[in-house]
Amino acid sequence: MPHRCDKIIYITMAIENINSGVRKSIRNKGYFPNDEAATKLIWLALRDITAKRKNPSIARAQAKVQYAIQFGERLH
Repeated sequence: MPHRCDKIIYITMAIENINSGVRKSIRNKGYFPNDEAATKLIWLALRDITAKRKNPSIARAQAKVQYAIQFGERLH
């Protein structure tokens, strides 16, 4: 059975994945003429990252089932 720390690790990995995608977009661009350009690039990067995450992997679906069994109503 998964433990509570497994959920924390999974969430942390998801956040790191998002951060990595944003950093990669910023690194590839390199220069921003103003704050608005930087904000738009970050927004577009987040949009692309979240679009890719709409279809959860099989392992993720299995983990969600296990968490639902273990934590029941507390899992939302």
